[in-house]
Formats: sequence, structure tokens, C-alpha cells
Amino acid sequence: MIHSSIWNIFIKAILILAMLTLPLSGCISISGKNEEFDKNINTVNLIYYTLGNPDPDLKMVNAKINEVLAQKIGITITYIKIGWQEYNDRINTLISTGTPFDIAFTTDYSSYVQRGAWLRLDSYLSSFGKDMYDAVNPVLWQGVRMEDGGIYGVPTNKELAVRMQWMYPESLVQKYDIDITKYNTLESLDPLFQMIKEKEPSYQLMELDKDSQNFFAMYGYEYVLDKPLPLMVRSLDPDAQVFNIFETEEARQVLDILRSYYVKGYINEDAALREGQNLKREERVFWKAAGGGPLSENSWSKDRGYKVVAYPVTPPLITTESVRGGIMAINAKSAHPVESVKFLNLLNTDPEIRNLFNYGIEGVHYTLDKNGQVLLKSSEDSGDDPVAVVGYEGVQYTQGNWFILKTIGGKFPDPLDKWDQFRAANAEYVKSNLLGFTPNLTSMSIQINLIKMVWEKYYPSLMTGSVDVDRVLPKFNEELKQAGLDEVRVEIQRQLDAWRVDHP
Repeated sequence: MIHSSIWNIFIKAILILAMLTLPLSGCISISGKNEEFDKNINTVNLIYYTLGNPDPDLKMVNAKINEVLAQKIGITITYIKIGWQEYNDRINTLISTGTPFDIAFTTDYSSYVQRGAWLRLDSYLSSFGKDMYDAVNPVLWQGVRMEDGGIYGVPTNKELAVRMQWMYPESLVQKYDIDITKYNTLESLDPLFQMIKEKEPSYQLMELDKDSQNFFAMYGYEYVLDKPLPLMVRSLDPDAQVFNIFETEEARQVLDILRSYYVKGYINEDAALREGQNLKREERVFWKAAGGGPLSENSWSKDRGYKVVAYPVTPPLITTESVRGGIMAINAKSAHPVESVKFLNLLNTDPEIRNLFNYGIEGVHYTLDKNGQVLLKSSEDSGDDPVAVVGYEGVQYTQGNWFILKTIGGKFPDPLDKWDQFRAANAEYVKSNLLGFTPNLTSMSIQINLIKMVWEKYYPSLMTGSVDVDRVLPKFNEELKQAGLDEVRVEIQRQLDAWRVDHP
């Protein structure tokens, strides 16, 4: 009988070994609630790229996100963040080489749609994405609809108009009794700068960078595509023609003022070389322009570390550019289109997952005050006055619906009715006559690339006042012509005229 016992032990060992070697991929077990459900769930993993610094705690947050996603919709993600300077090139490489991924924040929506990079979503928005479609403002869906009538991305549900605002330190505004509403043109700032330069010499008067701001919007212009293609139209003129903005009187006026301010020492000397960046903490800057919506001064105050006040100087216009400021898209070659839509649907409708992406893990990266507002943890454990966010930080405009986010408390708290104020502001904004127009320039890719090269050569120095306008502007316009700007302008005008017939 010894042989029989040995044989039984051998059989049991074989069975145990077989069980241990069964494939485990596609299954996940999460302790806690829904234990029975979790053990039997088959998950699909999605690869997701977005903009932002790779946080030290990204893997920790990714794991928590996956726990929630798996329980709610049977999905997990591989969460990849790429820095601002590298992001565009990385996404272009992924698409050009056919590298597998599922979802990405898109910084150049229309051109990638025209390349066939993003999945058309229309059929999904009435099924797996219906909740998301109903939650996002209809004007935003109008703005991302392409010339073929299709929707290829999910817009961030936020403010509809991104107005240029000029911010100032509140301490100096109060000290010198400055009425910031009086300063709404570049020319009007000169006497104010002179006074601050004399009385507050430790302050940098103006802070500009190579990307600069769209100062032409103050004259009612908007880009037909984006800044590297310097073709603009007047937003509210139903018959507006397409112009090279640098051949207009308004552009010459802006450039002359900026040049005079640079010569007077108002503008930072490195402006033409400085990369666009977040506000630097405690930096003593008197005036800075930034794009934002209602209550933007709250977030800017948090970034600066001191209270700033701001005043909008451009019209409250809803443009194609403003509604496309944050879009998430699905790779047209994704092996998991349905699951990708389900993920975006949840991200835009579920407060738990949306706040997790934006703030990280409660108790680790933030706590809540008595009003239920977020207190971000900081590198100095300063509670309500963070110096640098510990471990993880979401990039709010890149990751879906703002209106289900918790508001921020602390030293510069958001009002408790913040999102009601946003809704009220959105209701007052005015649509541009070009909202939704997107020129198709796939047949002119050579000209577009040449124009961008010329733009990169001259734009940063001209728009920061760093060079003599009389000498450089004629060269800029001449090289734009040689690159084919006039041909592109004629083609865009043709398409715009045809679009207006269909969109009276």
C-alpha cells in the first residue's frame, strides 16, 4: 500500500502544480467590497498618454485608479505622463510608427484627424459614451466637430472662452491704489510701468516668453488654425477676409509698443529665448498675461505664493481655439475602442475617478477641510499653503469634466459655488462666427512646414520686442511669402467661403 500512497501524493502534487501555472493574465482580484465580483472580472488594459511631469507617485496613483476602474467597468490603464517640451514629438512618433496605444491628450487635434490618427466617435456617443455626451456642454461638441461632420475627440468640459487676462500682485495694486480695469491696451500700461519701475525697482515689470500671448485678440482677431500659421480673421465679422496678421496696421502697432517697452527695460531680456512655463513661486513680477476663465486669479495666486488680481482684456468670445484647448482622443488603430470609450465616459461622469486623476489619493496627496474642499499636501507640510505638491499632480485641463471636481481650499480658496459661477459665465459668452471651422490643408503640407520654420525664426523675437521692427518685420513677411503663405491664405479663404454657405 506504500506504493499507492506515494502515487496519490504524486497525483496531488501534479494537480497543484497545474493549478499554479494556469494563465493569470486578464483576471484581477481586489480585496474589499465586491469580492465575489472582483475574482471573476476579466479586465482590458488600455495604454493612456497625457501631458505632465512624470510624478514620483504616478505608479501608486495608477494602481489606485486601476482598482476603481476594474471594479466599476472592468478596465485598467497604463498611465504615462510626458513632459511639456517632449510631448508633441512623442505623440507624433507613436502615430507615425504605429506604436500601439489607446488614448492620448491631443495638442494638435485637427491635423491629426486629417491624418486619420483619431477614431471617429459619433456612433459611440449614442451608446457607450452617451452619459459623457450629455454631461459635456453642447457648444464644445460643436467646436470639435470636423469638416466631414464627425467628432474625433472628447473636449474638456470647462470654460467656453479663454480670455487673455493681465495679472498684478494685489499688494502693489492696493499700495498704489491702482484701478486695473483702466489698463486694457498695451499703450495704456506705459505710465503705470514708469511709476512701478521708479518706486519698486526689485520687480520685473513685464514677463514674456517665446510663445507670447495673442495680443491681436484685443483687436477682435482669431487664428484660422493656430499661431505658427499667422493667418487671422475678425471673429464677429460675418464676411471677414483672411489676413496675414503681420501685414496689418494692428500688428505693426503691437510690435512697435513691445519694442519700445523692451528698449525701456520693461520686458525681461531673455523673453525671446524663454520657454513657456508655469508661474514661478515667489517671483516678483508686476505684470503678466495669461489665458484663463472665471476665478483664474485663485489658481495663479496658489502658483505664485502670493495674492494676484487679474482683469480680462480680450472679448468674451467662444472660438474654435478656445473649445479645443483640451481634448482626449482614441487611437484609430486601438484594439479596444469600446473599452476606451467606456473609460472616457466614466472619467467625465464619475466624481471619484475624476478627482483621483486630478488630486491623487485622499490621505496621501490631499485632505479635505470642513467644507469638503481639497487641501493639497506640500513638500513643507504647510497644510493650506503648498510650496510644491507632494508625489502627484494632475493637469486639470487635459483630463476631462471640471464640473465634477472638488474645489480647492487653503490660503487662496475657491468659492464654494465656483462651478455655478463658471456655468453663469459660459451662458454669457458669445460665439465667434467661425466656431467649428477647420481648414483642410493636407494638400499643402510642404508650405505649412516651411511657414512654420519661418515663424519659428522670427516670431519669438518680434513678439517680445527683442529686435528692431523696421529691420526684421519686412524680412519676416517676405520669407512668409516665399514659403507659400499667400497660396495657403487663398485656399483657406476658398474653404471658408464654402463653409459659410453651409453655416449661415
